[in-house]
Amino acid sequence: MAGISYKAWAAGLLLLLIIAEMIWSWRHDKKVYQVKETLTNLGIMAGFQLSKFLFAGMQLSILGWVYRYRVFDFEPGILLFLVTFVVTDLIYYWFHRASHVWKPLWAFHLVHHSSLWMNLTTSYRLNWFTAIVTPFFYVPVALLGFPPLMIALSVGLNLLYQFFMHTEAVGKLGPLEGIIDTPSAHRVHHGANPLYIDKNFGGVFMIWDRLFGTYQPETEKVRYGITTGFVSHNPFVLIFHGFIDLFKGKMKYKG
Repeated sequence: MAGISYKAWAAGLLLLLIIAEMIWSWRHDKKVYQVKETLTNLGIMAGFQLSKFLFAGMQLSILGWVYRYRVFDFEPGILLFLVTFVVTDLIYYWFHRASHVWKPLWAFHLVHHSSLWMNLTTSYRLNWFTAIVTPFFYVPVALLGFPPLMIALSVGLNLLYQFFMHTEAVGKLGPLEGIIDTPSAHRVHHGANPLYIDKNFGGVFMIWDRLFGTYQPETEKVRYGITTGFVSHNPFVLIFHGFIDLFKGKMKYKG
């Protein structure tokens, strides 16, 4: 047991949560899972895990090279990590927002919003090539003097937190709404409803959305997917769909 890595424990926990959500959906007739769609999400997730293995070195190399020219030298410690976490969440907000409003980045991000269902497996419906562009948004953070490993850990924890946001099993969380990202806030983000387009970009904190005018509470039933409708159940079609439309000049925007 002691030889099992923390990654294996984490993967096991996430799998148990997915199974629990499936049981909840079945017992309450919520129909938040669809067999073909779930298999698609798992296929995309497998490819994304491989891409992390392939691109992790490149990402850290870019941030490490920039860090050599840092402006400040900060005292290492828990306080620095907490500040790094908040700063990277702010950067994530703008990266995420840019991924919705700039077509070349939307070509990467489209796959995440193309599902017509919201469940925990949707959280890993991520483009395999996003890692190529992601580190460049965090270059200013490394240049300021925040250690690359702290940046990488903060971003990783940010994405892990968002796993729990992709569910309909949790309702509104009272006073936490509008302060941190919640399942309700993230359902809004995935909505193709006109009211919900381009809303709730924050990864962990909703304060950025409040500050920059993109916060929207959940007030009507969410209609998931992109405005152009169903794309495919083929992971390869979904991953490359946005790029093909971009190069053909047919890119349509969901928001």
